[in-house]
Amino acid sequence: MVGRADIPTLSCTDAKHSICDDVVMIDLSEYRLETIRNDGEFILYRGQRQTDAIPSPVLVLTPISERPVPGSLARIEHEYSLTAHLDSGWFVSPIALAPYNGRTVLVLTHPGGEPLDRFIGTPLELTQFLRLAIGLSTALGQLHGRRGLIHKNIKPANILVNQATGELRLTDFGIASRLPRERQAPGPSEVIAGTLAYMAPEQTGRMNRSVDAPSDLYSLSAALFCDENLSSLVICCMVNLSLEHGNSGGSCFAYVWFVIIAGPRGGSLE
Repeated sequence: MVGRADIPTLSCTDAKHSICDDVVMIDLSEYRLETIRNDGEFILYRGQRQTDAIPSPVLVLTPISERPVPGSLARIEHEYSLTAHLDSGWFVSPIALAPYNGRTVLVLTHPGGEPLDRFIGTPLELTQFLRLAIGLSTALGQLHGRRGLIHKNIKPANILVNQATGELRLTDFGIASRLPRERQAPGPSEVIAGTLAYMAPEQTGRMNRSVDAPSDLYSLSAALFCDENLSSLVICCMVNLSLEHGNSGGSCFAYVWFVIIAGPRGGSLE
């Protein structure tokens, strides 16, 4: 097992990295790890301790590189720092920072389920549409209203869905913001944090608008755009959530998307 002094990428004497005082000695060599997500920068594993008579799985988030760049480590540390905010039944909660194979990894609770992107292209029943849309809208309501966080990376791969129970959890809070709104400086696409295919335009820094809670709602709509029925329902929830948070601009923006997606059926869905 790797000791704390063997982790070359974290300097516990640096005040900026004081969080590494929380690195704990969890022996992940006792776990059988199965990959459930690989985004090119991080791998998310499902871990099951082989000595447990009763299964008690965890999730393990680790940088792919053996020598991660500081930005990757900062994302892991940042997600761990949000532990107190992620205690709801709607989020995957961090448990500990731990050393593994010469690098620091994040150990999280595993509520069960699979990433939503594994189900893309598979038709869902209307009741499943409703359950998923309501669940995701509720999760974002909890995140924005009660936790005061903006996720900034909502996409199918970051939504765990348990088809057996209908439960879902949001994952990957590595770039989440505690600020109610923030300005993104423009930069090359390869250095912008998040996923371009799903991010709101303001997250690119190329428009005169702050990143805020409706930015997550935009991403949620993009993530579920593959099905017009589900997208229309989510847009309706977006309008309600934006109004609830006093953001009339966000609700207007959401309504425009509703009209585009729902088209002539919009009148029957309002």
